[in-house]
Amino acid sequence: MSMTGFGRAARAFAWGTVSFELASVNHRYQEIGVRLPREISSLESRIVSLLRSRLRRGKIRLNAEISWAGGRRIAKLDTAALSSYYDQLRELSGRADGSSGNIPGTPSVSELALLVNLPGVCDAPSLAPVDESGGEAEDLWEALTAEVVEALMEMKRSEGEKLRSAVELDLAEFERLVASLSERWGIASSEALEGLRARIEKVMEHFNLEVDQNRVAQEISLLADRWDVSEELARLDAHVTKFRETASAKGSEGRKLDFLIQEMNREVNTMGSKVSDAEFRWTVVEAKSCLERIREQIQNIE
Repeated sequence: MSMTGFGRAARAFAWGTVSFELASVNHRYQEIGVRLPREISSLESRIVSLLRSRLRRGKIRLNAEISWAGGRRIAKLDTAALSSYYDQLRELSGRADGSSGNIPGTPSVSELALLVNLPGVCDAPSLAPVDESGGEAEDLWEALTAEVVEALMEMKRSEGEKLRSAVELDLAEFERLVASLSERWGIASSEALEGLRARIEKVMEHFNLEVDQNRVAQEISLLADRWDVSEELARLDAHVTKFRETASAKGSEGRKLDFLIQEMNREVNTMGSKVSDAEFRWTVVEAKSCLERIREQIQNIE
């Protein structure tokens, strides 16, 4: 299951059309953000709770929009309040210039427009959505949220299958490289030990020292233990097996796969530091590159 996805759901009603858009990108934890129209902002906690229960990890953003039907957003003017404000202002204006009483004259539209924003003049319409029977329809928001979540999940599953295919190809390539490392180690170790023996004997002969073959064999054995990478190869094989099991298990987690990749990378680095053979080290570089490609892919896995 990928953490990246997008879903959209919309419904039309007598009062207008509502649409939900839900997007998710990769994130270390679960982070949910919801942006709702003012008219339904009180439902945020219910929607967030539903999203939290359905989605496990990722940076999730839900955006809701309402396109209201004609006439639903027309505000109503309180003409009595408007007249009262106008009369008071005219009276104050008359006092300011020394006249008494109201100044006669018909107010212009522009003059009245300046008073619209005063308290009590323009009442915002009630835009709470209603169902066909005229009652509140809060349940429809949960249904719509579930619908957009399912649309998101469908894309996340589709993207997850693409990730699986890419990871499996790289994992197969990594297994091939590990097998190559194991094969090369068998050759490189013999060459390294034989070269070490020859250098020791050459130094001993240079100083006219008697060569103690038993002591030479003992020193070579100690050094061979430091160079040995058989344990790292065995652990890598176990890690790859566990990686496949985790990826195939129901409800597998990207965090576990990420941890396994870190462990595999550590084993490969250890082998590179132990063996000086040029071909072996180049294969180590290729193996690390392969692991990095896998790591980039599983960063998007939920």
